[in-house]
Amino acid sequence: MPVDTAFWAVITASCLACLVTTIGIFVISRYEKWGTEHSAYFMSFAAGVLVSVSFMHIIPKSFEMNDRAPVFLLLGFLAIYLTNRFLNMYICHEFECADYAIGVVPMLAIGFHSFIDGVIYSVTFNVSVLTGVLAAIGMVLHELPEGIVAFVLLERAGFSRRRSAVYAFLAAAVSTPLGTLVSYPFINRIKQTTLGLWLAISAGALVYVGASHLLPAVEREDKRYSILALAAGVLVALGIVLSER
Repeated sequence: MPVDTAFWAVITASCLACLVTTIGIFVISRYEKWGTEHSAYFMSFAAGVLVSVSFMHIIPKSFEMNDRAPVFLLLGFLAIYLTNRFLNMYICHEFECADYAIGVVPMLAIGFHSFIDGVIYSVTFNVSVLTGVLAAIGMVLHELPEGIVAFVLLERAGFSRRRSAVYAFLAAAVSTPLGTLVSYPFINRIKQTTLGLWLAISAGALVYVGASHLLPAVEREDKRYSILALAAGVLVALGIVLSER
């Protein structure tokens, strides 16, 4: 595959992912009242997607690529937990702005994962166009809920609607093409084993976000049909996994 063709294919795929995420952020921020009333359902749905994709696809894939992936999976989980503790204890002083951690920590995890997505685009499209397209189909599917949940959590944490939209855009949308641009010049040097470690860290972070942030928040809301939203997220995750096979 010619270098120029591969580069533009990668950029197109990552920009498409960025666009899908941006659409999700725009819709949820444009219809604020509706979004606030149904935020528990969005969080429940996103938890189903993030946790299920992590357990059914990202974690097994990372284990296949590197035998040390389980250690880095734990490191990813603990890193986000410790970041959360650090924000509460030393930045927010527990009582002044404790709720900010509810938005900031998931934003960091989602941003990191989206950045890795950009790297994955570089890797798969340099294998072949078909491999890249198949990977992109599944990955783009989960971009929409990532943008929505980043915005909802930031707003609920106390950020203004405008700041929530901007921060969600930077973390969940822009980070994907950024990951592509940063990784592409070094793509021939990125080993599968190294990518497996980064995938494991990403999965650990996403599991923490889903299990420790999203699901407890949904339980506090106690919405009647939140379990159905969770089930829908799991089904979407299943569709993502099957589309990549």
